[in-house]
Amino acid sequence: TAIAAVKLVILLLGGAITYIAFRAYRHTNSPSLRVLGVGFGIITFGAFLSGIANQFFAVSLAVGVLANSVFVAAGLAVIMYSLYIQQ
Repeated sequence: TAIAAVKLVILLLGGAITYIAFRAYRHTNSPSLRVLGVGFGIITFGAFLSGIANQFFAVSLAVGVLANSVFVAAGLAVIMYSLYIQQ
């Protein structure tokens, strides 16, 4: 139950950050903000996917943590790239 609650908080916060980044992108047309939103979206999707897999599909906690970690690493790489391409 605690894991599901934390995953819900991550989903809400990550979704809000992703939405704000995309809104900022639409306002400024800055490619770095678009990529930033994608990075946070990847992290949020990974948390959601691993939580769903663990709760509803008999996926072990270790596999769920591994999958979530892969998404976090990929999302952070995209966020780092978004900071690199700033002009």
